[in-house]
Amino acid sequence: MRFLEQITESPFALIPVSQKPNFNSSSILKGGSFLGSGLFNWLFECHGFLHNLVLIVSSLCFVLYLSFQAKKSFSKLSNGRSHIMIAYYGCLWLVSLLNLAWCCLQAWECTSGKEVAWNILSLFTTSGMLFLEVSLLAFLFQGNYASGFEALTRTFIVSGLVVGLDILLKALYLFAFGIPLFVDSNEHSHHVKWGLWVVHRLVLTAVYGFILFMYHSKWRERLPARPAFYKYISIMFILNALALFASGLSGNGASFGFWLYGATIVCYHAFYLPLIYVTFLADFFQEEDLHLENVYYSEMKDAGFFDADWE
Repeated sequence: MRFLEQITESPFALIPVSQKPNFNSSSILKGGSFLGSGLFNWLFECHGFLHNLVLIVSSLCFVLYLSFQAKKSFSKLSNGRSHIMIAYYGCLWLVSLLNLAWCCLQAWECTSGKEVAWNILSLFTTSGMLFLEVSLLAFLFQGNYASGFEALTRTFIVSGLVVGLDILLKALYLFAFGIPLFVDSNEHSHHVKWGLWVVHRLVLTAVYGFILFMYHSKWRERLPARPAFYKYISIMFILNALALFASGLSGNGASFGFWLYGATIVCYHAFYLPLIYVTFLADFFQEEDLHLENVYYSEMKDAGFFDADWE
């Protein structure tokens, strides 16, 4: 009787209420369509709007800059005939496109079913950027504009071996042991993952720190005399030291460490490629411009265009 009274008092008592509605509420709030929901998730859901905006805009702007300068750069590289510069410029283009794809596809990190694709993309992108780091050090220690297949081959072999070992180790962590190296979440500490990043950052910090020590010691004359090179080394030392500190904190579950590590990743993917372009390639292209200006000046002087200035 009590049950019949409840039915009489509540005519909606027998209507089931779904606990998991089959529609996406964000699509209604953010545009009224699944297309609007996808755009919302792409920009906002994974790491937040500011994180994704900085990565996408910075990487896109750099690729556009390379595109606008491509015709002039190709002309200068072909005239200069420097094998190292040509190879490095090509590697920079390839890594820049990979980094642009990585920045634009941040939503894959937070999408189920995209874990393998995200790990592969992240592995190749970070390995490409590490290849540029190692190659830059090797190039500069052999001379700023060293050319020839022997120097190029020697440098690429050393860089390839270092990056190859790095890829192999990370691939084992990802696909053999199932450790989410490229999925950043503060919900789980993943001590093994953060231990790997601590070792990785420790090695890079030690290398950059050793170069800075040589620069301020009696062995300074053995290093290349390029101020831009040491500014680059200082920036990379600070960035890797912060990433090392953040990895250690994140391994212990500290929220600040996770935030700081994310900030270093954003700075690395957003600004490292422009930094390496300014450090290594911009001077080469600029000096080519100055060389052409000197040639034009000499030709005009020989033709007598400046004789009136002496009268």
